[in-house]
Amino acid sequence: MKDSFGREITYLRLSVTDLCNLRCQYCMPPDGICKKTHSEMLTEDEIVLAVETAASLGIRKLRITGGEPLVKKNILSICRRCAAVNGIEEVCMTTNGILLPQLAPQLHRAGVQRLNISLDTLCEEKYARITRIGKLQQALSGIEAALTEGFSKIKINTVLIGGFNDDEIPALAALSKEYPVDVRFIELMPMTENEAFGEEAYLPCDAVLQALPQLQPAEQDGGVARLYRLPEAKGNIGLISAVSQHFCAECNRIRLTADGKLKPCLHSDQELSLKGCGPDEMRLQMLRAIEEKPLCHEPLSATARSKAKRNMNKIGG
Repeated sequence: MKDSFGREITYLRLSVTDLCNLRCQYCMPPDGICKKTHSEMLTEDEIVLAVETAASLGIRKLRITGGEPLVKKNILSICRRCAAVNGIEEVCMTTNGILLPQLAPQLHRAGVQRLNISLDTLCEEKYARITRIGKLQQALSGIEAALTEGFSKIKINTVLIGGFNDDEIPALAALSKEYPVDVRFIELMPMTENEAFGEEAYLPCDAVLQALPQLQPAEQDGGVARLYRLPEAKGNIGLISAVSQHFCAECNRIRLTADGKLKPCLHSDQELSLKGCGPDEMRLQMLRAIEEKPLCHEPLSATARSKAKRNMNKIGG
């Protein structure tokens, strides 16, 4: 289905929980979140109904997110049922990787084809600092488990933060030479309510090009990342310039939060509730979300905050 600006909407990002086993500084408050009751969150059946409804309107790609989706007790059932929905061609997941050593084989069997794994540093001390409670080796073990299981595509997501990990750009990019993975550098977005980052943290992705002059343009895949490649690498380097060079004109997605709010745009406060909707009402709400999807969000910067009015863990990273 096309929105009012002619963009074909084919991609649903589905958050199944706002809970997480980490506390990343750019994603959620240091003490975690106030848990909502089960009655406030989408049930498994409502999640599947939402995916079925979205597929009937032309959604073909589904990305399951959180919080951290793997802390959801019924995550395997959700993945299995969503992957079986007629019209869904690709099921992906974004995860911090901590629980992949236990769950990677089961996820793959449940129909998850691709994984994006968050990794912002290769330094143990810095990993503990940015995640507040995490251990680097857990994330690295998760990546190894995913590689062993043989998902069709694995991407490493690195939030680029000036003064924190910009000195690690070459080391992080080198993962694409050591492993068959894409490493994607993502600009820090000014979203969270309790952000501890100064203006210097907001680096444009061009900093990656400056740090890696040997990068060569790679074949583009139609996604939001500009793709490059290191010589003799097994995977690509992706640059996602969500702040400095937004890609609203090509945006093909809508988002559904774990508490049932449909967001036509990540950086808008517009939300349409699907919680408690039957099939017909849910379809009408999705049609409205797609038709009302804005042409572009307002400019973002260190001083111009997102209008989303939610932390990333409450939207779906």
